[in-house]
Amino acid sequence: MSRLTDKSLREIWVDVETVLNGDPIPFAEMNAVYQFELSGEDGGTYQLLFSEGAAKVLFQAIEEPQCTLKMKITDFKKFLQGNINSTAAFMMGKLKVEGSIGLALKLEKLLGQYEL
Repeated sequence: MSRLTDKSLREIWVDVETVLNGDPIPFAEMNAVYQFELSGEDGGTYQLLFSEGAAKVLFQAIEEPQCTLKMKITDFKKFLQGNINSTAAFMMGKLKVEGSIGLALKLEKLLGQYEL
């Protein structure tokens, strides 16, 4: 999933779901709901669900999230590509986490195993 800057947020989320489900082994045991509240042009609320060895993206808040990540779209794209560390982003105020910080760290480690 190269050239994130040229893609709409919807296209990025479709790619994320496709890439994750192409190799579900790293999250096979995960059951979690992540909510992303992204600000900026094309922003909105999105959810990433891990359940029964599958990843699913929702384009609105439907499920009750265990971990909510709030950031700008530009920082979100850097996060997906591994160009911004979540701990550093949190310390600099670029990332706000509600709910389980452990799940936020787990997500970063998980996404790092994929070419996004």
